[in-house]
Amino acid sequence: MYACIDLGSNSFHLLIARWHEGSYDIVERFSDKVQLGEGLVEGGNITQQAFDRGLKCLETFRQALARYPIEKSWAVGTNALRTAGNAAQFLRKAREQGFIIDVVPGLEEAALVYAGVISSLPDDNISRLVIDIGGGSTELVVGAGPKRLQSHSMAIGCISWRDTWFTNPPQTESALSQCLDDAAQAAAGVFAGVAEELTRTPWQEVYASSGTAKMLSAVCGHKSQQQRPTPGVTLATLQALKVDVMRTVLEPGFSLPGLKNSRRELILPGWAVLHGFMTACQVNDLNFSPSALREGMLHYLAQASAKGESPLHALRAH
Repeated sequence: MYACIDLGSNSFHLLIARWHEGSYDIVERFSDKVQLGEGLVEGGNITQQAFDRGLKCLETFRQALARYPIEKSWAVGTNALRTAGNAAQFLRKAREQGFIIDVVPGLEEAALVYAGVISSLPDDNISRLVIDIGGGSTELVVGAGPKRLQSHSMAIGCISWRDTWFTNPPQTESALSQCLDDAAQAAAGVFAGVAEELTRTPWQEVYASSGTAKMLSAVCGHKSQQQRPTPGVTLATLQALKVDVMRTVLEPGFSLPGLKNSRRELILPGWAVLHGFMTACQVNDLNFSPSALREGMLHYLAQASAKGESPLHALRAH
């Protein structure tokens, strides 16, 4: 039985799975919206509140892990732990709780995401563009089957974009509309930096993973009222959602179908980042992938265990 712990800038996740002959069965999933990356844009450090939330979550994970006969585990930290000035202090406190965390660079995070996404797709050589919008960074990979053709890690995410653009969103429709457009245009500017390079390895399908994609896929599904074979997002539906997205700020009592209350504060930055990506990279529609970084971690953890090496070594050797 294996355990994968993903310490993201928005959420912490724990995946416990039973691995058998090249496939796995999920035993338990735990997630907590820690928002470790909160305030990083302004202060450069993990805030004390986020620091405490993170350690509290790890204690919950420790108790959960104690209930299972875990053979191998792997903990990975991403953008917040890559960039925060006080990341070393958090890692030290986590170690005191029994968690040794590998902080991976953005391109290695992209490799983990890609391995996770393709793990739930047919075993073929169809070329795919994969995007994973996290709390502090966004990873992009173009690949065919298990082969990654190009990878990118961009300094943009739903938490950083919230803290940059929407800490005090305007309370009039015209001003909020302009703010949302400006945030989307700024996001498009970030992705424009790799858009041309991405076209050098054309893709046939686009998949988006993690929380922001899940949130917007659910909301777009309610908006379009269409039964799609795979839940996803179209640029046209995303654009049509703009008025409803603004209503979540302008009308406190408004309930946007498909949007969980716990994600309400991230709908504006999430919309802006995804809209910016789809516009800059000329993506008209994409599919949602329920598999992401944690499933990729599981792939490398199992591979490493079979060879008697560390999962980080297996990742870097791939």
